[in-house]
Amino acid sequence: IAHVCSLGIPGSLKIAVDAGNGMGGPVALDILAKLGHRAEALYCDPDGRFPNHEANPLKEENLRDLQARVLSSGAVLGIAFDGDADRAIVVDEQGGILPNDFLTALLAREVLKRRPGAAVVYDLRSSWVVREEVARAGGVPVRERVGHSFIKATMRERKSPFGGELSGHTYWEENYTADSAMIAMVRTLALLQGSGKPLSELVKPL
Repeated sequence: IAHVCSLGIPGSLKIAVDAGNGMGGPVALDILAKLGHRAEALYCDPDGRFPNHEANPLKEENLRDLQARVLSSGAVLGIAFDGDADRAIVVDEQGGILPNDFLTALLAREVLKRRPGAAVVYDLRSSWVVREEVARAGGVPVRERVGHSFIKATMRERKSPFGGELSGHTYWEENYTADSAMIAMVRTLALLQGSGKPLSELVKPL
């Protein structure tokens, strides 16, 4: 948790969090509190019966409560985790669901500011927006087969700092090329804080 917090920027943003009663709820709330952000918590108590909805943010029906909470609370974004919190899907401040290839493209820009010219690995299901945005930011887009074993191996081979899959996985060199939805959360918040723009505006050109 301390390492993930060190990657974020302290602030007072309001974020809606739907952990689907998976393991990510207490961790996400702890990280947000340590950074000074305010959480609108949904189903953040771990419960293996998953009484509210399936802990699968790829299904739109599982995001409805999160979308509603974002709109009712005025949160700057919502984030939904899967059961083991290695995947996350983001909802913008208007309640729109952000496809993860778009999030990969946005985060790649920020990563490439710190690592100019680096390779960014993405899966073959992702749209061309990832390839185009990585190249535009001066990076090297590397298309790979679906699956963490392929993404991780290619990241290590290419010394890539970052990778993303359409499934909601994001991979980080600083995390031994493993996926981490918590790092994705704090990096997305830092992106918002640095831009001063709402997420829907950042995504619109994509």
